[in-house]
Amino acid sequence: MSTTNTTPTIDLIVSQITTSNNVESLSYNFKTAINRDINESVLSSALANGQDPLSVLDLRTHTLGVLYILSARLHANFSQYPPPQWQIVQDFCANFIPEHARLAPDRVSRLAKGIQRAAALLGTPSSAIYPLLDLVTRYPPTPSHLTTIHSIFILTCVSTRNFLPALPVLANPITEIDTTNVSPDLTYNDNLTYHYLGGVALAALKKWKEAEEYFEICVTSPGTYPSGLQMEALKKLRLVQLISCGKISGLPKYTNSHLLRLFKHTPYNAFISAYPKNAAVLREIVEKDKSLFSQEKNLGLITQALQRAPRWVLKKLTATYVTLHLSDIGRLIKIDSEDEVRALLLSMIESEDITAQISADGTVTFSDPPAQFTREQVDDVLRAVQEQTALLGYLELEVGRSKEFLSKMVKGGDSSSSSWAAAAEEDIFSGMGAQHVWDESSAY
Repeated sequence: MSTTNTTPTIDLIVSQITTSNNVESLSYNFKTAINRDINESVLSSALANGQDPLSVLDLRTHTLGVLYILSARLHANFSQYPPPQWQIVQDFCANFIPEHARLAPDRVSRLAKGIQRAAALLGTPSSAIYPLLDLVTRYPPTPSHLTTIHSIFILTCVSTRNFLPALPVLANPITEIDTTNVSPDLTYNDNLTYHYLGGVALAALKKWKEAEEYFEICVTSPGTYPSGLQMEALKKLRLVQLISCGKISGLPKYTNSHLLRLFKHTPYNAFISAYPKNAAVLREIVEKDKSLFSQEKNLGLITQALQRAPRWVLKKLTATYVTLHLSDIGRLIKIDSEDEVRALLLSMIESEDITAQISADGTVTFSDPPAQFTREQVDDVLRAVQEQTALLGYLELEVGRSKEFLSKMVKGGDSSSSSWAAAAEEDIFSGMGAQHVWDESSAY
């Protein structure tokens, strides 16, 4: 970027950005000049006439140059260098050219961290969410690529308790990682952080199945040694499973065995062992380790699991009993009030956890859930049957026209074989209607 020993000024840098017609060449110049001729303070400074360099650059056309300057400005000392206008940050994230930004992936990571930092310093940390959302959805080649932006974005959502904006990103499972061109600075911990915090956001929104999937990805991510984040994910995973299903599910065989052994010595394992029937033991565990559960930010999940324990006990009763009175159900699930039992039953019927009827005298009759089919599903099945019937009819006709098949049918030296052939031939053609006329010329 500089052919002399003098340090380039921001005016010279802006001039080169605006006059360059080759973005790859400009990228090379930036990469070779940064730390050698240019430092972050130069990129953070104003033009000689006092003008903001970002105001003279086109945020889209000059994507690469704006990326370098903006990422530097967001990390500057704001008492020396004023922060960029927030509207410029938002407009750039919404309009930059992704292919140009991928020429400087390290600056994209720096930009994301800078947006998070600046929003916090300005006292509005949640204002970083939507610029980061634009960045995380527009920068990767596909929605399935994991980048360094993902963990920064989801951390901002969770720390500010703004969970809904994360849903469009979390709806795309991560299947691609490119540490060559997209995110060379991506680390193993970025993957753990994103999936752990993704699970936290989904659990906060009571999307239990999706939360379970994210926590499990974090727990089962291969590594030489289990991390503390994986242990926290395992605790939340087990609690989410209790809330969602009333029991825990098995983990893949490649899950770190040391992590599972460590988990067995926690109060969470004791809670799981007593769940859901042993209500007295469950309450005792919660009271004894309440401070620990609270400190580890799991008391909310513990409380929800405890509240739903009677629901799972009741559901198991449907496999044993056909009819029970409300008072009997209350005794079995440890609820004294018949009104509470009735409310619980109605809630479970409404959510389709069970199928039951409550009579006027308080007798509850359980039954198997009726088969539920939509009109579209019925139409799809009928269409598939018609297609298979047509295919079988076609194959039947083709087999009947086969010389090889016919010769095998009539071949044989004794009467028994001839009888068998005649019977077989009769079976084959008995189902053919007038439309299946025998065509001798096609057979021979």
